[in-house]
Parts: sequence; C-alpha cells; structure tokens
Amino acid sequence: MILFRAGQQAPFYFLDQVAVTQNIQQFSFNRMIFKPVITAALLLSLCFVSGTLQPAQAAAAGFEGPAEAAYQTTDAEHSAREASPYEIRAYRLRPGETFVLDGIPDEEFWSRAEPATHFTMQEPEEGAVPSHRTEVFVAYDDDYLYIAAMLYDDKPEGILAFQKRRNAALGTDDRFMFILDTFNSQRTAYFFETNPNGLMGDGLLTVGQGVSLNKSWNGIWEVRTHTGEQGWSLEIRIPFRSLDFDRDSDSWGINFQRTVRRSNEEILWAGWQRNQGIFRPAAAGKLTGLTNLSQGLGLEVKPYVTGSGTRLSPQGMAPERSGSTDAGFDLSYSITPGIRASLTVNTDFAETEVDQRRINLTRFPLFFPEQRDFFLEGAGIFSFASASGVTPFFSRRIGLAEGRPVPVNAGLRVLGRTENYTLGLYQIRTGETSAVPTEDFTAARYIQNFGSRSSIGLIYTRRNAHDDQNSGFHTLGADLGLNTSRFLTDKNLEFESFFLWHNDPREASESSDTDRMAYGFRINFPNFPFYGHLSYRQLGEAYNPALGFTSRNGFRRINPNIGYTRIFENSALVRSANVALSYTYLSNLQGRTEQSNIWFQFLNLRLESGEQFWGNVVHEYEYLPFSFDLLRDGRFIIEEGAYTKNRFFLGLSTASFRKIVVYSGFAREDFWNGTRNQYEASVTLRPYTGINVSGSWNRDDISLKAGSFHTDLFRFTGNFDFTPFLAVTSIVQYDNMSSMLGLFNRLRWTIRPGSDLFLVYTRNWIQLDDRFTPTETQGAVKLNYTYRI
Repeated sequence: MILFRAGQQAPFYFLDQVAVTQNIQQFSFNRMIFKPVITAALLLSLCFVSGTLQPAQAAAAGFEGPAEAAYQTTDAEHSAREASPYEIRAYRLRPGETFVLDGIPDEEFWSRAEPATHFTMQEPEEGAVPSHRTEVFVAYDDDYLYIAAMLYDDKPEGILAFQKRRNAALGTDDRFMFILDTFNSQRTAYFFETNPNGLMGDGLLTVGQGVSLNKSWNGIWEVRTHTGEQGWSLEIRIPFRSLDFDRDSDSWGINFQRTVRRSNEEILWAGWQRNQGIFRPAAAGKLTGLTNLSQGLGLEVKPYVTGSGTRLSPQGMAPERSGSTDAGFDLSYSITPGIRASLTVNTDFAETEVDQRRINLTRFPLFFPEQRDFFLEGAGIFSFASASGVTPFFSRRIGLAEGRPVPVNAGLRVLGRTENYTLGLYQIRTGETSAVPTEDFTAARYIQNFGSRSSIGLIYTRRNAHDDQNSGFHTLGADLGLNTSRFLTDKNLEFESFFLWHNDPREASESSDTDRMAYGFRINFPNFPFYGHLSYRQLGEAYNPALGFTSRNGFRRINPNIGYTRIFENSALVRSANVALSYTYLSNLQGRTEQSNIWFQFLNLRLESGEQFWGNVVHEYEYLPFSFDLLRDGRFIIEEGAYTKNRFFLGLSTASFRKIVVYSGFAREDFWNGTRNQYEASVTLRPYTGINVSGSWNRDDISLKAGSFHTDLFRFTGNFDFTPFLAVTSIVQYDNMSSMLGLFNRLRWTIRPGSDLFLVYTRNWIQLDDRFTPTETQGAVKLNYTYRI
C-alpha cells in the first residue's frame, strides 16, 4: 500500500487482465509501432545522456521553531522562510560520549547534532505546513550509525500503533520511514521503517520502471521507541557492517517521511512533491560528514541446525514415520565495502513459510513467489526488465521439484552494488533424488550505470543435469533502462527494453534461434495528476528458458494505458478520485488475434476517513486456438473458437487503520460459453496491539453449457505478536477443488538481530465422505545464529 503515491493510485496489476476489442485484428506492428518508437527511443537516449532535460526549479520552503508538541506557523510565515538545501551533517561522537538505545534521545550529544526540521506536507495538501512538528538527528561513531527522531503530537492519545511483527504493513499505524542511498546512485537505497511499538521494517529499494521494494532483506539493526505527553520518539542503531557503501565518499543520500495515520497525513523532509516521494532516491537530501567508517574484517558466519519429524497417513495403509536432523552454514566475506561473497554448505531451505493457496481456472500455470531467504536477498539484483513481464531467472527452479525440497549440497553467491555497477552470481549444485538427478545451476547478472539514472544490464543462466545427454541449457539476455526525473522540467519519464535468447540442446528439438527469442520495450510516464505507459513484447513459439518462468509464449502484445488522479484538497469528505483506461491487443506470431480487451476503471474513490471504493468494466475478445480441460478432470471441456466477454466489478474497503476492517468485492462476467459470478470478502480484527486476526472467502459461481459448479477458497490468518521479537503465526487454508484442509503454525523468536529460533508445525487433511482425514503431519525446529568479525 505504501508504494502508491497519489499520482499512482491505480496499481498496474491489470497489465495481464486488460485488452482491446476485436476491431484491430489487422495491425501492422512494423510500420505503426517499431519505427516511431525506435526513433523516439533514440531521441530520448540523447536527452537522458546529454542532460538536456532541465532540472526542476521548485524547492520546498523551510521553517524553524521551538521543540514543543504543538506549534502554530502561518502559511505566510512558512512561505517566507528561505529555501533549504536539504542537507544535514552527521555528528561524530567524541571520545567518552556514549549512546544508550532506549528510544529517548536525551543523551547530551544530541543537542550538538544538526537536526532535520524542514518537513513539508505531501498529503492531503501538497506543499502545506505539517500539522505536527518533526525533528530528526543523525550521529555516528566508527562502528554504528545512530538516528533519533522527535515526532511531536499534541494529542498523543490519538497515536495509532497496532503492528509489532517485522515487516508488517503499516497502512494501519503512525510510522517513521527513511532511506539511505549509500552510493549516491539515485537508483538504489536501503529502506527502513518503524512505528510507536518499535516494529522493524526494512528492504532494498530499486528504481527503474517504477519502484521495486524487496522487503525480504532483513538487515541487522535495532530500534527502540517511547510515547509520552509530547508525542513519540525513537532511536535507531545500524551497524556499518549491515550496509554496503563507498568508503571514499563522505556523503550519502538520505530522506525521511512521517505518517500521522488518524488524518492520513504524509510529511516529508525532501522530495515532498507528489511526483517525488521517499521511494525516489533522486529526490532525497544529503547526509554529509561521514568519515573513518569501519566494517570490521567483513567476515560473517551464519550456522544453522534443524530437526524435523513427519508422519504420513496414506489412505487405507499404516502410517509412515520419518525424522531427520541437519546442519550447515553460510560463510560471507566483504571483498570490497560493496561486494560480498558467500559460500553456503548444505544450504538451509527449512520450510518456515507457506504458499498462499489459489485455484487455477485458466489454461496457464500460476506464479508463486520465492519464500527462501537464501535467494530473497538477491531478488532485486536478478530482477530483469521488471515491468515487462519476463522472468529469465526464477529461483524456485533450484532446490525444488514438484513442490518438494531437493538437497542443495553447496553453492557460491556473490552480490554487490557500487556507485557505477551492480552484480550478482549464483553457482549451486543440488543433490540427487528419486525425482531429479544431480544438477548444476548458474545465474549471473551485471548492471552498468550511466548518465544520472540510466543503466544497461546483462543476464546469463545455465542448467546442467549430470545424467542427461542433452544437458547444458543456456539463456542470455540484455536490458536497457533510460530514466529521468527532469522531463518537461520536473516530470518522470522511463524507458525500458529487453532481449532474451536461449538454446535447446535436446536432440528432438526442431526450433530455430528466432523461435527461442523474446524482446520488447516499455515507455512509462509515472506522474501526477496524469500517468500512463505504452508497452510491447514478443515471445517466440519455443521460448521457455530452463531456469526461468513463462506462462505463455508464441505471441505479440501491445498495451497502452492512461490514468488521471484528482486530489480534493478543500473537501471534508473526499480525498482523491482516479480514473484509468487500458487497451491491450495480443496476436499469435502469424498475425491472428487471440485476445483483445478494453479495461476502464470508472471508480477509484478514497474518502478523507480512509474508506475506498473501486469499480471497473471490461470488454474482451479471446480466440481459443485449442480446447482445454477447465478443471483438469474431464468434466468441463472448453472448445476451440472465439469468445466475447463483458465484465463488471465493484469493491469497497473500510479504512485500514480501524480495529475492524472489512473488504468486499463482486464481479459478474461472461465466462467462455457461460457466466461467472465472483464474490470476495475479508474481515480483519485488531482487538489488542499485536493481535491481527483475519479471514477471507473467495467464491466463483460458474454456469456453462456442460453444467454448473462453484469453487470456494477459505483462508484464516492469526498473527499474535507479543513483542517485535516474539511472534506466532497460524494459517488455515481450505479449497473445495482439492478438498484439502491445511494448518500452518510457526513461532519465531528473534534472540538477537540476525539470530532466530523457529518452531513450525503443519498438518494436512483431505475431505472424504464429509469427514476430514489426516494425510500428513510435520514438526520442525530451526536455529540460526549470525556472528560477525
């Protein structure tokens, strides 16, 4: 939720849902698309590289005032202040000065630190004076970066704080966020956030075609908070060993944002315009004065031990019991302050997460995201042409076969960022099982920065099975990103293009190099109040990289869309309204239309109270080139032919910060040769701080010529967070298609940052004759510890 600014309230999830009507089946891509776009791309390249696009001239006005909880500053006084350069100097602790992490910045040295005070409102009124004063201080010594903040509030009883769990979404709470652009690259940054409960949220921020925030990165740092009569305060301690940075530079990019949740007020230090925001490092301020920073020897050891027991209960057979213990370690060394190599032995892939269950009523495979920590840290680096819908490297191809773990004997991982480039490398060997032979996997990624915010990247993957005569599957690709925040003075403009190719060493293969290629481009205009994009991609008939994910191939697809957001700054009822139109045309490589669709969002309304309403309509044409089995059981066969669909959707949600949050949605559509009604409903209860209980129900009522059926999917989630370091999760899932009921329970105790104890219990049942019979029960324990030198 926090990733969408006012100018981007229509999320781009509809890229694969929308298309256009049947009336443009004879479309000449070469004449109408490629030549104008290539010409435009060349002109844009000159602008990006030469810097002829002029920077924005607007700057925020600052204010100075006493450090009281409530203060009064008129708009005239605020506007009269001299413009601030958004630069602060970090205070270096003197010999004998000590820091106590307790959330109260009462150490004497804080009074000598230069505060960041020039905060400006972004929402609800861009450029206005914030309703509450905010002060942020930065200090450091050889080993740690210290951040303190005073978040004044004249009504501290109105401060909202429900969440305690690490990386929990904070759309419910007052919060404080900041980023650190440690290489001044304006492309990547570390992201941190907390709330009055001392929750720890963090991630790796990458800016390209939009914003990518990898919150799976769990850095080692600490925070404490305090709430009192003047509001709330915080202190943060970050080891320099947790960060990659340029030792030769004494300045970093930095920015701060505060949320007052009861009024949905967003307050920023720098980059407060709606076209900017904290997730745009190019709009950040500057932190100076950083010298003689230490990362120690750069050596980190992370051993782990696990134990598990499993009971299988095959129907009509005696139960089977098994157990195992395991141990291994990761050894990491910082080759440079920005590049780290990791050797993993007997890699830890213990099951401490569970996939969210879904019902597939399409003819294409579903994509499930990576859950394993070993691969999540490098997810942002290996992201390739992220907005173009291609995935040449899909880490779930490694160490998993048909959803079951495959042992990883050893592996090497190298990840790094500098001011000029980014690189990543995986070299992994998996063990042999009854399902798969021993295999070697290679994935390499390199991104070279140029200009102010542009880059060009390469990716290579290899998969090699030891007992396969046709082994040696290779994939090679390149992607280009041209980005600027200075288009037409102060607008964002982004261009992305990609090319991919892979081989096919199998003796029976008859595909050509062209059949195994994929390429495309995307021009994005992510601004306020207007935004939009134009994208094109083409995948060959045989495109299917061995280490990637592809749901569909053999097509050309073009998709333009445009949207408009209006902010009602003088309304006591409505905060914002958004409309959007998207148009997609997809054909096979012979030019025959296979899908065309228009998607129109006529309603996306957000009230001042936080409630939201959505509505959209879709008109779609689809040609099915072959029949397919809808439920994979032979009961409902969808025949080859042309189908037209009209769809109508309405949804509403109460404000996310309430103790009871309700969401509901309804859609009615034509569905192949029949109709479908879709129902969605969820309720979230927050009776006490740290307790979040939610239940959701999704139902499809489908009527076809061959008959009718319905699908039901239920999910219950209970999060019981006793402290930010001790949490219990319970998840129950059931769907009537598989007739499977699943229970997942996990206790996580963070002994210290970087060291955790997990207790996991799972159980599955199958529904037989209106009874649930257990099929599998498993318990596991996992302990990992991080030691740094």
